[in-house]
Amino acid sequence: MREFILQCSALEIAGVGLAFFGGIYLLFGAFNLILTQQLLPRLHIGIKLDPRPLGNGQLQRELLLSASSIAIFGVGMIFPWGLLQLGWAQLAVNPSGLQIAGEIFVLIIWNEIHFYINHWLLHTRWLRQFHLPHHRSVVTTPWSTYAFHPVEAMMLGNVILLPMMAHDFSVYALFSVPLFSLLFNSIGHSNFDFNPRSPRVIFNGARRHHLHHACFNGNYGFMFPFMDWIFKTALPADAADKQINRWRVR
Repeated sequence: MREFILQCSALEIAGVGLAFFGGIYLLFGAFNLILTQQLLPRLHIGIKLDPRPLGNGQLQRELLLSASSIAIFGVGMIFPWGLLQLGWAQLAVNPSGLQIAGEIFVLIIWNEIHFYINHWLLHTRWLRQFHLPHHRSVVTTPWSTYAFHPVEAMMLGNVILLPMMAHDFSVYALFSVPLFSLLFNSIGHSNFDFNPRSPRVIFNGARRHHLHHACFNGNYGFMFPFMDWIFKTALPADAADKQINRWRVR
């Protein structure tokens, strides 16, 4: 795979990127829907987090914005490829399994830090306008995952550029980033509590991100809570109860 990437043209890389991001988005989204709306409810496992209905035209809007983000992420593969062509970054040659595992761990941590910083910035008054389209999905779906304004998509999509210039990663570690990122992000937007018996939200990314969409501010982290703990932006587990209960009594 390393040699294939290095020998590709910019047009070929963009085509591969579009097919890759579009394919995994449809695959993960469909699997999420089957799991949370069909399989787990039939097994009496988990519950829906927010029972309120979707907004008018929400799915169409999410799919349109998602298509735009897929185009940006896919064509954006030219930028890391360009770093390799310019010699500003290199891919590891014959990395060991231990090295690949270590690099993936580092990239998961970096992804959390990168996401928190950009997500917090998107909630400032200077950039909030670019984040509001995503927050129109108060009740989330798997198709909310990539429902970004193009500016937000570009901010979140540059996550591997800085690490690539700091270290010669294996191609497998770099390709793991969109996979685990989309997996975690899809879980976070599933609107499904996989473990409702536990009141804690420490290891429940879906519940934490549901609270973020319901309350708008707070819980800026991605899948893990450590950045919200450090900067004291974590929301309590009952933060959305008032909004949901108000809807129930209507």
